Amino acid sequence: MASVTPSTAGPLRVVVVDDHEMVVAGLKAMLAPFTGRIRVVGSAHGVADALDLVGSLRPDLVLADVRMQGESGLDLCRRLAERMPEARVVLLSVYDDEQYLFQALRAGAAGYLLKRIRGEELVGQLELAATGTTVIDATMAGRVVESAARLERDEFWPGAHLGLTHRESEVLALLVSGCSNRAIASRLVIGDETVKSHVRSVLRKLQVPDRTAAVAAALREGVFR
Repeated sequence: MASVTPSTAGPLRVVVVDDHEMVVAGLKAMLAPFTGRIRVVGSAHGVADALDLVGSLRPDLVLADVRMQGESGLDLCRRLAERMPEARVVLLSVYDDEQYLFQALRAGAAGYLLKRIRGEELVGQLELAATGTTVIDATMAGRVVESAARLERDEFWPGAHLGLTHRESEVLALLVSGCSNRAIASRLVIGDETVKSHVRSVLRKLQVPDRTAAVAAALREGVFR
């Protein structure tokens, strides 16, 4: 069920979309101190509700989670691009994986930010997005630039030939060195759940059942020399 706040003139008007009510409440609370600059005018807990809400409210921006039950934030981007191409969607995610970022941009997202962002920074990024700028988490943007430079020089990170992203290669290297998930999270400054997601992706891409087999595959393939 979508909820609506009456429209007001002045601040940036935003609709929040997340399938967890606590997350929606948390984002509203985070943005509440900045009502002079931004205002949450509506919230929805799924893509269908969000489409109706955005169609009726015509907000300046939609702030949506990448992962939701059923249809995702990526689906929302695609469907809004078809129905209301002027709608600008900024995606929030716990996944600092370049592949998610690339998928978001291909889907037409106006930005990709990580959920660890602070309120002041989030407001600033949303204001930039409203002007037409594509906003990307600064850490991820740096990695993307680095990756592009390496590709331009025909240089690839270890495991790229196996389909691993740069971050997945870093995770695999730490697995090979014997690090636990917690140690990997600490070394890469990412969350435990993000590490688990990267490990699952590495196992899938290497077509192995567990961490031990992933290490064996990395050594067998000469990924790290």
